Amino acid sequence: MGYFNAEAAEIRRGPQRKPPGGTAVRIVRVSHAAFAAVMIGFGILGLIKGDFTVLWEPIPKTIPAREVLIYLCAVVSLASGIGLLWRRTAALAARMLLALFVLWLLVWRIPGLFRLSLVEGTWSCGKTMVMTAAAWILFVWLATDWDRRRLGFAAGDKGLCIARVLYALGLIPFGVAHFLYPGPTAALVPNWLPWHMAWAYITGATFIAASLAILIGKFARMAARLSALQMGLFGLLVWAPLVARGSLSAFQWGEVVITVALTVAGWVVADSYRFGQS
Repeated sequence: MGYFNAEAAEIRRGPQRKPPGGTAVRIVRVSHAAFAAVMIGFGILGLIKGDFTVLWEPIPKTIPAREVLIYLCAVVSLASGIGLLWRRTAALAARMLLALFVLWLLVWRIPGLFRLSLVEGTWSCGKTMVMTAAAWILFVWLATDWDRRRLGFAAGDKGLCIARVLYALGLIPFGVAHFLYPGPTAALVPNWLPWHMAWAYITGATFIAASLAILIGKFARMAARLSALQMGLFGLLVWAPLVARGSLSAFQWGEVVITVALTVAGWVVADSYRFGQS
């Protein structure tokens, strides 16, 4: 635990430099900026659509004040994304975004496991867990002294551990879906690759293996990096050619968007392993 605590403390401090005024300015990591850009994009898309984006779906159409909730998600996404890029607002933005994701997970995703189909319920819960994990890690990175005094559990090493566990658990539904629907998954494999069915099973197995590695702390750093890389390659090899051809349905466009978001979230989690931990 001593090594882990030292690692978490270094992550909380983050790389810093002193400007002329003497106030510490945190150097923004590329994954941090990318996650902010993703949230800005979701916010703009939600305002344009006037409906929930794929990040927040599925939500029952019968809930009261649904339209208010739609615009609340869009505004929080946009505001927090912008806020993450500014020194004075970064900690508040991370705190606000984490609160929204945790609330969404507790109110919609976990109950959804009991009212939706197996794949839809677990997939929705998995994607929210992955996004929550990234938001939580950003909160740990950007936490102020106020956060550490009043929200020490969430802003400290235990918070970092919880974020990684959420990410690992979120990967499991991605892997299981490959085994439950191997045919549709294999159909997405590019034609120039052989053994389409084998690739469907292999990618499913690697998601589950990465989850287990992170949960037990063995080769966790490598697992986090490879899981993010795998999601990125899926977007590059499967969705990018379809985007280039302009042959995507509305559902497939949603899958493209969420693939980008999950890849960036995985990148943030992978970045949390800053030392040589396996």
